[in-house]
Amino acid sequence: MTKTSTLICGAVTALCVAAGAAFAQQAQQAPAQPNTARSTDPAKPLSFFVTSEGVGKGADLGGLEGADAHCQKLAASVGAGKQTWHAYLSTQPAEGKPAVNARDRIGNGPWFNTRGVQIARDVAQLHGDTLDAARLGNNLSRTTVLTEKNEAVKGAGDKPNEHDIITGSTPDGRAFADAADHTCKNYTSSAADGSAQLGHFDRTGGGNTSWNAAHPSRGCGQANLVATGGAGLLYCFAAN
Repeated sequence: MTKTSTLICGAVTALCVAAGAAFAQQAQQAPAQPNTARSTDPAKPLSFFVTSEGVGKGADLGGLEGADAHCQKLAASVGAGKQTWHAYLSTQPAEGKPAVNARDRIGNGPWFNTRGVQIARDVAQLHGDTLDAARLGNNLSRTTVLTEKNEAVKGAGDKPNEHDIITGSTPDGRAFADAADHTCKNYTSSAADGSAQLGHFDRTGGGNTSWNAAHPSRGCGQANLVATGGAGLLYCFAAN
């Protein structure tokens, strides 16, 4: 081998070594892919989800009892039926019964989604009750709000957009105190008129980023909810 060929071979080897080192460095610096597997960590049990489907009758959920039963059924379908599940819904005073606040129905937390990601440590953080809690904020977002099936929910920009979630609640998780109906007659009406307060799970759209009190629906029927930007979906929390 001539001196010239030796130099060429040496240069090629050095180039390959340098390229390999650069590739290894890029691989180390590449961002980790998000974990999409369902959590099996007993310290982070499934305790929060958005229903993969609505009841099918618009805002007529069969009252709180029917809504809770819907959450319980879907939770049981993925092996989480041993916990007591409640829908995040407020009701207004009616027929001699007092108002019910959604925040009082969901237990104390913390709550985790299907992938073991904590969405809030307690009721105060969920609603931003204190200055510190408001600054910290909850962890509800398009990437963390998942169905019981461990699937993403269709949000703003998707077809169809289903980001409206029925809550009947004010931003602090309580029932409305005025005389207007914000709950489609406490979730017993599927009429074309009436209204229920909705939240945006993806924290976007309509000029309001509230997860639980973005705007009212334009009617109580299934078609009305779809036209507003939803599908009659609910937030479900494990209350124990």
